[in-house]
Amino acid sequence: MNKLLKIYFNKMRGGEKSPIRKPFSKILWSFIGAFIGIYLISVINQFLYGDTQNTLFLVGSFGASAVLIYGAPQAEFSQPRNLVGGHIISALVGVSVYKYLNFDVMVLSALAVSLSTILMHYTRTLHPPGGATALIAVIGSERVHEAGYSFVVMPIAIGVVILLLVALFINNLSSNPKRHYPRYWL
Repeated sequence: MNKLLKIYFNKMRGGEKSPIRKPFSKILWSFIGAFIGIYLISVINQFLYGDTQNTLFLVGSFGASAVLIYGAPQAEFSQPRNLVGGHIISALVGVSVYKYLNFDVMVLSALAVSLSTILMHYTRTLHPPGGATALIAVIGSERVHEAGYSFVVMPIAIGVVILLLVALFINNLSSNPKRHYPRYWL
């Protein structure tokens, strides 16, 4: 038993060094993409609701998606299939869990995230911010809950399309041949 525990805890030591810092140009492109993507979603939120305090359109999981698609555009999790599919599947799961299951919010939260993870794996659309989208559908404001399945379309689908369009534009502006987006669509 001691040997098994030692092996188990040795796995947590890591062993590799952290990667070197990315070049400033890559950091700058990441900044520009994230800024424009989130800013455009914020502008649409302001236009639709006229109130910066009412951020129904500006979903927190979009921030994590922005880091992925602008900061690591070559990563598997960042590809359009993952970005769009991950958010939409997770939003559908989160809304369904909240709407149709009668458990306390702790169980609903765990179910929304875990079920969306299973479905993202199964559909090859794994996008970590999707788990946050599922969670937001459960723990979100009354306004999120009132939206029901329209939450999947607005803000989720529309916001994701905005982030994707900005990613296509910004990530392909660089003269660096290694910085392009996407690696694949389907």
